[in-house]
Amino acid sequence: MARKKEYNKEEVLEKAMQLFWRNGYETTSMQMLEKEMGINKFSIYSAFGNKQGLFLESLNHYKLRINSIFEPLIQGTKGIEDIKQFFYDSVRSNFNDEPLKGCLVTNTYNEFSESEDVLIKEQMTSFMEDLKAIFIEKLQMDPNKDQETVLKQANYLLLAKHGLAAAARVNTPKEIKDYIEMTFKNL
Repeated sequence: MARKKEYNKEEVLEKAMQLFWRNGYETTSMQMLEKEMGINKFSIYSAFGNKQGLFLESLNHYKLRINSIFEPLIQGTKGIEDIKQFFYDSVRSNFNDEPLKGCLVTNTYNEFSESEDVLIKEQMTSFMEDLKAIFIEKLQMDPNKDQETVLKQANYLLLAKHGLAAAARVNTPKEIKDYIEMTFKNL
């Protein structure tokens, strides 16, 4: 007879996501996951397949969690101002003394930049392409920008967002604010 699942999948996924966010994929061991999630490795394997499967589900959980940051950007009608607000919204936790800093996706993007892991690279590429497409859409709201300028500025903003996410892990709120203001000063 099969054992009944005695944990809330969303809760253990949140705990795993936070552990991966703090430590990265490679540094996070199955023993650390067992302890943090409060379930044994057999339950982890049964529910998620393996560490990679758990990590991929953690990334999806993270994306759902940050939808509240993306919605105003997607729905916004102010172009570049919407992007600037998105930058501020994406580092809001850094101004509240919350323990998780930066961006799980950017951390993962950096960790897997030279990896052969196709599934995780596909997730990262998809996320970055979607974000760039949103930036392009917002930049095109300015009728004075030609397509070449829009594409260059979208690339610039994507890289600036990576820099912001990395800086948010260690820099002060004033430094982060200055970075955002300078990023948008000449756009």
